Amino acid sequence: MGCGTSVAIENQGRPSEVDVSARLPSPALTMKAAILIQRWYRRYVARLEMRRRYTWNIFQSIEYAGEQDQLQLSSFFSFMLDNFTQLNGNGPDLISHLLDSAVDPVVEEVRQSKYEQIVVPESYSGPRLSFPLSVTDTNVLLSAFKEQQTLHAKYVLQLLHETQKFLKQMPNVIYLSSSYAKEITICGDLHGRLDDLLLIFYKNGLPSAENPYIFNGDFVDRGKKSIEIIIILFAFLLLYPDHMHLNRGNHEDHIMNLRYGFTKEVMQKYKTHAREILQLLQDVFSLLPIATIIDNKVLIVHGGISDKTDLEFLASVERQKVKSALRLPKCSLDHSEVRTSSRSSSRKSGRVRLNSPCSAGRMSRKKKKCRLTKQNSSSSSSSSSSTSSVATPRRPPPSPRLPSPTEMLQVPFLDSIVSLALPEPPREELEWRQIVDVLWSDPKIQNGCSPNSFRGGGCYFGPDVTQNLLKKHGLCLLIRSHECKQEGYELCHNGQVITIFSASNYYEEGSNRGAYIKLGPELIPRFFQYQVSRSTRKLTLQQRVSVAESSALKALQEKLFTHRSELMAFFQQYDINNTGRISINEWAQVLDTVLRLDLPWRTLRPRLVRLASDGDVEYESCFENISAGQPLPQVTPNFAETLYRYRTDLEIIFNIIDKDHSGQISIEEFRQTWKLFSAHLGVDVDDQAIVDMARNIDFNKDGSIDFNEFLEAFRVVHKLDMKEQEQQQG
Repeated sequence: MGCGTSVAIENQGRPSEVDVSARLPSPALTMKAAILIQRWYRRYVARLEMRRRYTWNIFQSIEYAGEQDQLQLSSFFSFMLDNFTQLNGNGPDLISHLLDSAVDPVVEEVRQSKYEQIVVPESYSGPRLSFPLSVTDTNVLLSAFKEQQTLHAKYVLQLLHETQKFLKQMPNVIYLSSSYAKEITICGDLHGRLDDLLLIFYKNGLPSAENPYIFNGDFVDRGKKSIEIIIILFAFLLLYPDHMHLNRGNHEDHIMNLRYGFTKEVMQKYKTHAREILQLLQDVFSLLPIATIIDNKVLIVHGGISDKTDLEFLASVERQKVKSALRLPKCSLDHSEVRTSSRSSSRKSGRVRLNSPCSAGRMSRKKKKCRLTKQNSSSSSSSSSSTSSVATPRRPPPSPRLPSPTEMLQVPFLDSIVSLALPEPPREELEWRQIVDVLWSDPKIQNGCSPNSFRGGGCYFGPDVTQNLLKKHGLCLLIRSHECKQEGYELCHNGQVITIFSASNYYEEGSNRGAYIKLGPELIPRFFQYQVSRSTRKLTLQQRVSVAESSALKALQEKLFTHRSELMAFFQQYDINNTGRISINEWAQVLDTVLRLDLPWRTLRPRLVRLASDGDVEYESCFENISAGQPLPQVTPNFAETLYRYRTDLEIIFNIIDKDHSGQISIEEFRQTWKLFSAHLGVDVDDQAIVDMARNIDFNKDGSIDFNEFLEAFRVVHKLDMKEQEQQQG
């Protein structure tokens, strides 16, 4: 029995060969399981990639739509200059100066004497600069900004003044040679993200004679550290003038800065001297070089080119005259003679169209609404469409009837239905066109050159346009920035165009990498990627995609909410029987027509709207998960919607009117400003309705409107977020 027991124990501890073979799966079964797992994983990755791509499309479409809104705001500022009522003896002098440097001329010697008289108090603990700058000064700046310190306004003004003097000596196009350094580093957009700049310096080294840099524009806006970035870049520019190079971007533009945050940042950080800093920055930005060429082979510009780009002509333009690429030079408008038949139309609409082959007047696509009516009733619609600055937007089929574009919101733009007789544009306009194309254009896959209707400015240039320009000037490569890329860079046009973008997490934490290029004497680009991250490293790929997707969908839902009345009018045209349902195709066509975001609406449908049992869309469910932050009972829905839509623009205007930086404006100032804004937009609003709304926004009843009160009144709230907050509090 002992042996039997012993054998039994031995068998239990060491299974027989028959038992092992019985437990092993067959090779065919193993292969089948591996194939199933592989299929599942491929589908999983494909779904993630699909979500990542439409998330990216949402972010980019809304960004470009915002740039078109910026052009509208620029138009309003011009309108405001002509019509602004002097409130309490205070006119919009900041706007006046920003839009027309001749309004408030300040001699440079006077400017210099002003900042020299500024006293830095002994209590100031931030960095101190001495000119000419030394390596110690730049190191002190970097250390101070890492510690969240602010440079005193006296030093900021002195730095800008020295930068202005230096840039006046620089040509429009900088020619460099790679033979003096092992490699030249080229960086793209930074957009106020100081962490990205510091990471680049950490990985690649500080600028020096042995480590030259080119920064390709868009240093400011969107991010919260724009002033710190330009201080650092300008300091290194003065320290290493032969080895630090800065190209101008489309955001080195004082009108762009009004909308995208840089102006607000300066006003908040330098309240007392903000106006002087902004005025000096306007001149400094206009003096930045437009292009850089390495070894006569590599062209570096911020945006791109057009079929009219001429580097020799570009080298001769008076770039300092183009304070903003969003505004046509005044002399061009003065030079223009409007045909007699057009003058009456111009008086009615207040619009001007500048004939331009690819750039000048194509700063908007909303203007097409006005032009569609003429095209539909004319046999020459195809020819008028081909010569206009923007392609005709897609529209739903004629049945059922949709509201006429003339019934929709009309916005005056630089380019519109009135033609000007310009047999030969003045040189200032030709220079402006060249600069607009270089700062605003984007590459496209198709050949040719067409208006950049998506952004509203510049053009789309194809591979043939690239090849022609490179061949004409003996170049081999075009490096540009201007577009956010998921990997930080992208090659197109058979490798002849490289896009480089250096602001990581541009749209959302984890949305994209940043990158920079190193270019040696052999002119073969090497790419270096990075991503500033405090939290995304801990997240899985699916979690990162979900975070970005959630943010993008919220932004899109807000877009739907601010166009609710217009969308509902279109939906109901299809819903003849008032069932609350329309087909998926009709729903997608309406969104495409009203929002014009060029998005895959059928793919996004499950995330935005609910389906009925018959497969139709319950279109009102688009707005279920979003609502107004503080409903105002006396404000009509249409008026409130308009305010939601232009909330950002009004905030900018309020900040400008608020000269004492108190954060408040009077109800009368609000009334006057809104009357101008509504007149400019063509929105008919009763004067009493404006006063009633202002009183409703004045929550604490102190007779003035606080910016926080205004923002709270017109804040869009996501109901799902509210539920989550309530659950967390509970």
